Amino acid sequence: MKMHFCIPVSQHRPDALGSRYVLYSVYLDGFFFCKVRYSQLHRWNEQTADPNVLRSDVFVEFLKLVQLNTFNTAIMKAFLDIFLPNGRCARVEILTSDTAERVLEVVSHKLGLCRELLSYFGLFLIRFCKEGKLSVVKKLVDFELPYISLQSCEVENCKIGLRKWYLDPSLDAMLMDCQAAGDLLYMQAVQDTEQEWAKPTQAQREELEALQKEENQTKFLELSREVLHYGYIQLDPCTCDHPEPGCGAVLSIGNNEISCCITLPDGQTQDVTFQMNRVKCWQVTFLGTLLDMDGPQRTLNQNLELRFQYSEDSQWQWFVIYTKQAFLLSSCLKKMVSEKMAKAAAESPEMQIEVPEQGRIKKHLVPPSQQKNYSMFLRRKSEIKRAEGDCIFGTITEEDL
Repeated sequence: MKMHFCIPVSQHRPDALGSRYVLYSVYLDGFFFCKVRYSQLHRWNEQTADPNVLRSDVFVEFLKLVQLNTFNTAIMKAFLDIFLPNGRCARVEILTSDTAERVLEVVSHKLGLCRELLSYFGLFLIRFCKEGKLSVVKKLVDFELPYISLQSCEVENCKIGLRKWYLDPSLDAMLMDCQAAGDLLYMQAVQDTEQEWAKPTQAQREELEALQKEENQTKFLELSREVLHYGYIQLDPCTCDHPEPGCGAVLSIGNNEISCCITLPDGQTQDVTFQMNRVKCWQVTFLGTLLDMDGPQRTLNQNLELRFQYSEDSQWQWFVIYTKQAFLLSSCLKKMVSEKMAKAAAESPEMQIEVPEQGRIKKHLVPPSQQKNYSMFLRRKSEIKRAEGDCIFGTITEEDL
C-alpha cells in the first residue's frame, strides 16, 4: 500500500566541527515519525527508482534506526500491552526495535491465531475516551516501532489495539476455521455494536443480545453480517462541503462505500452514500501549521482534508472532508480498492491485477485500459512501476543544504 511521508519542518543545526546541516522532521500519515539529515534523505531518495529498495531489509533497518535515534531509545527488552476488542489486553515481551509486523506476529502467536491469517489483522493506535467511546487514530505501518509510536504519540489516552484489517464483510468466511480468529471477530462485532458503529434494528439488537447471553458466537456473527454498517470503521465527527460548506458529518467506511450522516447548518440531517466504484481518485492535503517554532518542532496543528472525485449524475465532482483522520480514511479507501481488485481476480482467473497487501504481493493480470490511479501516495512493497515524480520523502533540492 502507498504511504504518505511529508516534511513540513526543517531546522538548521551546527555540527561538532562548526558547520551547519539541515535536520528534517518527517511525518508519516500525518504523525511525527522521525528526524533525519539531508544527506540521509538524499541518498535514499536517489535510490527509490528501484522498487526493490523499498522492500529491502536494509531500507527497513534504516527506518527502524532513525526512529530509535530520534527518540533516544535504546534497543532493549520491554513489555507491551496489546488491547483486544473485548477490553482485555495481551501482554507480550518484545524488543523496543521490533516493528509492528513483528509485534503482530508475537501477539498472534500468543493468541493462537493461524500465521496465514495475519494479513487480515493489524495493530492500531486507538484513543479511549472517558465517556467510553473509542477512536481509531491510525493504523501502524509494518515498519513502525509500536513501542516508540505509543511513547511518542501526542494524542491522549492512546493504546495499541488489535483489530481486523479488512472492510469487506464477506471475508469473514476466510477466518472462521480458526478459533482464535473467530474469537477476535466476535469480540470486535460486540464492541462495534456497543459503540454504535454497527447499527442493528431493534429486532436484530434483541436477537444479538440473546445470542450473546448464550455465547453462540457463530450465529451472532452470522446475524451481525446482516446488520447495517457491520465491519465498518467509523470516524470521529468532522465537517464537509456537501451539500453546502460547513456541514457536520459522521463517516462510516466499509463494504465498498463511504456512508455519511450529514448535519446541515439548520440542524436537519440526511444520509448520503458514496459508492467506491464511482470514486475516480482522492488526495489528502496537509493544512497543518507549526504550533511551536522555538521548540522541538514536532507538534503540528492537525488540519487535514481529504477530497475525492466522484461521478454523480454523469458528472465528475469534487467532495471535501475536513478531518484529523484523513490519512486513516485514505488507508480505508485504498483497502477497499485492493479488496475489490483481489475479488475480481478470484472471480476471473484469466484477468491479472496486482494487489499490494501488507508486505505480501498477490500477482494478477489486468488490462492496462482498466487500470486506474486511485490515490496520490507512494505504494510500498509493490511490483507496479514507479510513477514519474514519485519519491519517498518528496522533492529536496541542493538549496536546502
